[in-house]
Amino acid sequence: MREHRTRLVFLLLLAALPVAAQVRSPEIHADGRATLRLASPNAEKVELLGDWRKPQQTIELAKGDDGVWSVTIDPLEPGAYIYGFEVDGEAMPDPVNPAAKLRAAGVGSLLHIPGNPPALWEARDVPHGEVRILFEKSPVLGGETRWMFVYTPPGYDQSSDKRYPTLYLLHGSNDTAAGWVMVGAANYILDNLIADGKAEPMIVVMPFGHAVPYADREGRARNTPLFERYLIDDVIPMIESRFRTVPGRDARALVGLSMGGGQSLTIGFNRLDLFSAIGAYSAAAPREFEKQFAEQLAEPDKLNERLKLLWFACGRDDRLFERSEKLSELLTSKGVKHTFEATEGVHNYAAWRKYLASTAPLLFR
Repeated sequence: MREHRTRLVFLLLLAALPVAAQVRSPEIHADGRATLRLASPNAEKVELLGDWRKPQQTIELAKGDDGVWSVTIDPLEPGAYIYGFEVDGEAMPDPVNPAAKLRAAGVGSLLHIPGNPPALWEARDVPHGEVRILFEKSPVLGGETRWMFVYTPPGYDQSSDKRYPTLYLLHGSNDTAAGWVMVGAANYILDNLIADGKAEPMIVVMPFGHAVPYADREGRARNTPLFERYLIDDVIPMIESRFRTVPGRDARALVGLSMGGGQSLTIGFNRLDLFSAIGAYSAAAPREFEKQFAEQLAEPDKLNERLKLLWFACGRDDRLFERSEKLSELLTSKGVKHTFEATEGVHNYAAWRKYLASTAPLLFR
């Protein structure tokens, strides 16, 4: 049935090609609004999918006499957003927008709302670091070649002896190693904070977090334990052999969003010998956190001494808000020092960019 529907949507779009060639989408307006359009004259219903939507919110497009569907959305804050269309129940990216967002499964489209002046997560006239894409074999994962993104701060290549602390920055479910650069703008955030003297220059490592294939639903319970082995046995040794890092736990931080937030909490609490700071954004926190980390929670003074930073946040309209809130209540009851910020917002990079901008200045001080 699904294959039949996909073929039908494809045929509908094929029939619309002459019209689609003249369609402009997205069209960004000066006030932060955007108009999205889709040529699909034979479609019966088109909805807009956007990562800024609140739960249960639907945004329908209106059909014009020329067969082009359109909608103009309310103003968005400056930054990048992920969107697509649902055509008669079938999701698809914007076919005339070349800015694509890669996912572990499927693809979305990118909508960029510029700021004036540029927002913290946009390119400013400051020294820029470099983002490198590495492809490395993983012995832990049976010799599979994995990709990761590595940010080196401004001036890294000009100095031959300076060493830097390292932030391991993890993405969420159905994302890729590119997410924190393509949408999260981690490189621009660090560039601008460093230029303003608000953050220490650091290396940022963004590995691919799906150690088990995303499509393997039955194997997802194994993903975090296997990823932990991959991160500790493969990634960290490789990074510290190839880049000028400061050795030791005091110079390592682990931060992630959603699935990666759960990985950061789990791996960070498991390996306090390796990490001194943990951050979790809209985290898929372990449901049995108290039971899983009973030994660590039983010695809060020791935990407080070892963790220089335990910081997490979540938007009130985020589907994972309750898990973060309950985790904060648990840590408070156990006497564990931490910062929990309940913010406005949903489960998207608009929130996570802000969280990184808040967290990065607290690291390695």
